[in-house]
Amino acid sequence: MLNIVLVEPEIPNNTGNIGRLCVGTESKLHLIHPFGFVINDKNLKRSGLDYWVHLDVAEYANVEEWIQSIPDVSRVFLMSSHAEKSYLKNDFQDGDWLVFGKESVGLSKEVLDRFDNHLTIPMSKLIRSFNIANSVAFVIGEAKRQIDLKLSE
Repeated sequence: MLNIVLVEPEIPNNTGNIGRLCVGTESKLHLIHPFGFVINDKNLKRSGLDYWVHLDVAEYANVEEWIQSIPDVSRVFLMSSHAEKSYLKNDFQDGDWLVFGKESVGLSKEVLDRFDNHLTIPMSKLIRSFNIANSVAFVIGEAKRQIDLKLSE
């Protein structure tokens, strides 16, 4: 199971879509407060449709509380448009933590400084970033592909 972490998500529709993606990929969603919406927001539920009841989700009051729950910090991968290493060049394993920042500014310097593994999603210079739900889908897809290959060997 992959662990998808959203640090201070701001847009309920994105979080709902990511929740639905987590159900479909059998990944666990970790949400770190504060949020830019109420967790029972109708847009969150609408984006997640009726899949939200099947979601394996954990909430944390802050980053510190979340960090306490990580068994192996070497398997935490932070997504940042400023990172140099592409997620396509990373070796993912079952149980990895894939961390995404808030939609408006990404991950803070304080959070980035806490971990060594920073990855980026290659993109055209014409845009600053991809939508977070799309970004999560890209990275989960590649991680699941790699994990499935290892299981079939």
